[in-house]
Amino acid sequence: MRQNYKRLFIALFAVLSISASFSQKNEMVKMVKNEKEKKIDIFIGQKPFTSFLYPDSLEKPVLYPIHAANGTTVTRGFPVNPQPGDPTDHPHHVGLWLNFENVNGLDFWNNSYAIPTEKKSGYGWIKTDRIIETKNGAKGILSYHANWTNQKNDILLQENTRFEFSGNEHQRIIDRITVLKADTLVTFTDAKDGLLGLRLAHALEIPTNEDQKFTDDKGNVTVVKGGTDKIPNGNYITSEGKQGNDAWSTRAVWCKVYGKMGNDSVSIAIIDHPKNPNYPTFWHARGYGLFAANPLGEKIFTNGKSEKNLTLKKGESVSFRFRILIENGATTISSEQLNKQAKEFAKE
Repeated sequence: MRQNYKRLFIALFAVLSISASFSQKNEMVKMVKNEKEKKIDIFIGQKPFTSFLYPDSLEKPVLYPIHAANGTTVTRGFPVNPQPGDPTDHPHHVGLWLNFENVNGLDFWNNSYAIPTEKKSGYGWIKTDRIIETKNGAKGILSYHANWTNQKNDILLQENTRFEFSGNEHQRIIDRITVLKADTLVTFTDAKDGLLGLRLAHALEIPTNEDQKFTDDKGNVTVVKGGTDKIPNGNYITSEGKQGNDAWSTRAVWCKVYGKMGNDSVSIAIIDHPKNPNYPTFWHARGYGLFAANPLGEKIFTNGKSEKNLTLKKGESVSFRFRILIENGATTISSEQLNKQAKEFAKE
């Protein structure tokens, strides 16, 4: 009987701890613009959270770097600010971004400084031309307009994106709502590399000693070297219970990566929204540190059994909504909590 009481006490303590963490008051969000460098720094409380970068030197706008509430950087440093131990594969993986591998034949996903000039015509750019709104408060708002273009600056898509930032002592939340409006007839041809991408810090990779090879739709092969420094300790889990590398190519409402960073457990969850195309999304979650949600990569993820090609006529639009939730503490956010978050996000 005493043992049963002990188990009950532990269970109640865990529930109360979870409730307390979710009832914590949001801290104030503040944004600092730097028009000369084309960046906006986002602070939660007095701590840096992330920066919105949109300089001409990047082929797309990104949030980089991203910090947990305790200050730990959860995104890879390379190529903007390389850190010790950073892998140097896939130079187009910068912070958090949204783009796609095949839009009217143009590759927006793989474009970076590493593409030779003579091959750049096969790649697309996302060029931010104006900041629409920045708003400080318990929920910070940042909205911008950008154009998806080819090398000649012909516009394929107009993008309007709204970020909502919030956080408390142990949690950070990014809600991203992106509307893409076609300036011409546009087809997103089913492809592996898309749509919402996040490149994780080295510690959140799944540990492996083996080299891995990955091939894009142009036949370019990228080798990701196996690690020997014992720093990676990450793992994935989805709302459907898929874990580790088995999360890749499966559908789920949410996917979480988690691991130990310093003294804390850190987790990042991405939550899909029921109004997104092809819900629930497929997860392009790789052990080497690419964490992506791709609702438009059905063919590759089903081994050709079905495919998802999205076509927009001129003037038509498509919307994508995602929630990114970052937690740090003694334990990571539970599946039950994430299911609750997903239900709340679905209502918004």
